[in-house]
Amino acid sequence: MALVNDHFLKLPNNYLFADIAKKVNAFKAMHPKVDVISLGIGDVTQPLAPAVIEAIHKAADEMATSQGFRGYGPEQGYDFLRDAILKNDFLPRGIHLDRDEVFINDGAKSDTGNIQELIRWDNSIGVTDPIYPVYIDSNVMIGRAGWKGEDGRWSNVMYMPCNAENGFVPKLPDHRVDVVYLCYPNNPTGTVISKDELRKWVNYALKNDTLIFYDAAYQAYIQDDKIPHSIYEIRGARKCAIEFHSYSKTAGFTGIRCGYTIVPKDVTAATLTGERIPLNPLWYRRQCTKFNGTSYISQRAAEAIYTPEGKEQIKATINYYMDNAKKMLTTLRSLGFECYGGENAPYIWAKTPETSSSWKFFEEMLYGAHVVCTPGVGFGPAGEGYVRFTAFGSHEKTDEALDRIRQWLKK
Repeated sequence: MALVNDHFLKLPNNYLFADIAKKVNAFKAMHPKVDVISLGIGDVTQPLAPAVIEAIHKAADEMATSQGFRGYGPEQGYDFLRDAILKNDFLPRGIHLDRDEVFINDGAKSDTGNIQELIRWDNSIGVTDPIYPVYIDSNVMIGRAGWKGEDGRWSNVMYMPCNAENGFVPKLPDHRVDVVYLCYPNNPTGTVISKDELRKWVNYALKNDTLIFYDAAYQAYIQDDKIPHSIYEIRGARKCAIEFHSYSKTAGFTGIRCGYTIVPKDVTAATLTGERIPLNPLWYRRQCTKFNGTSYISQRAAEAIYTPEGKEQIKATINYYMDNAKKMLTTLRSLGFECYGGENAPYIWAKTPETSSSWKFFEEMLYGAHVVCTPGVGFGPAGEGYVRFTAFGSHEKTDEALDRIRQWLKK
C-alpha cells in the first residue's frame, strides 16, 4: 500500500489565489453582466517588448532549420544568457560572479519553492510576516514547518512581523535560526530595505552561520538609487546568501517563464559531523536530475531585454506600471487609506477600516465596487487588517477601478 505524504494534508485546501478566483467566479455567476476589475493577482497586462518579440521570432525560425534546431539544452542555462546576466545585472553594481554561479530557471516561483531541498528537514526557518506563501508552503510539504496553530502560525517557523511600527523591516532574531527568507522589494507590502538594514542581516547570518534565501524578483522596480538591488552589494553575502530573480514582472514573462537563481560557490551548509558542503554543486546536481532546462526560445527572449533597445522598452513598461502605482497611492490616501509601498515596487499595502477584516473588506469591495484586491491575511497572520493592490493593470482599467472605489466609498 502506497502511503501519502501526509505533510501535504496540513496545507490549506486551496492556494491563496485559487481561493480568490473561487470567490470572484461565484460573484460573476451571480452577476454575469458585471465587469469585474482585478487589482489583486499580480499578473502583468502589457504586451511583450518589441525586442523580445523579435528575439522569439528569430529563435523560432532557427528551430525550423536543421542547422539551428536545438533539443535539450544545458540544465543550468545557455551561456549567452548567463553572460548577459553577469554583464548587465551585477557588474554595473560592482558584483563579480562566475558564470557557473548562475542557474536559469522557468521563473522564481519554482526555485524559491525547490531550494529548500538542499537542507535537512529539521532545520529551523525564519520568515517575514506577511510573506509570499510559497516560502512556507514548500517547507510544509517536506515536514519542516510543524503544525499550524489556531493563530495561523506554524509551530516550527519563527515569524518576524513587518509592520508600520518597524518600517516593514523585521527585527533581527534574538537567537540563532538556520535559514531566513527575505524578499525585497517586498511582496506583498511593496516596501524596501536599505543597505544599512540589509547589512545587519548579512552580519547576523555570518555570525550565526545562518543561510539567507533572498528573493529579488522585483528589484527592477526600485526607483531610489540608494536601495540595494542585490544582497551581494553587501560585503560577505556571497558566503551566506542565495538569490532569486525573475523576468515575470521585470519583462512581462508570466506567460514565457524564465528567471534565474544565484548560488555562489562560497555558500555552504554543514553535515552532522561539521563538514562544510558547498551548495553550488548540490544545486547543479539537483537541477540536472529534476530539471531539463528552460526553453531555448525563452532564454533568447530573456537575452533580448539586455540589448540597448530592450533595456529602453523594458524601462518604459516598468514606468507604465509605476505610474499606476503612483496614481493608486495618491488616490487611496486621499480617500483616507493608510498605505505603504508603491514607490519602489508595484504593490500597494493598504490598511482596512477598523470594522473590516482582510477577507471582509475584500468581499465588500468586490460586491460594492466590483474591484478585486488581495486579502492581506492570506500572506500571514500579520497581514490581517490589510489588503494588497497591484499596479499591473492597464491605465484605463486602473483609472476605472479607482473611480469605482471612490464612488463606492461615497455611498
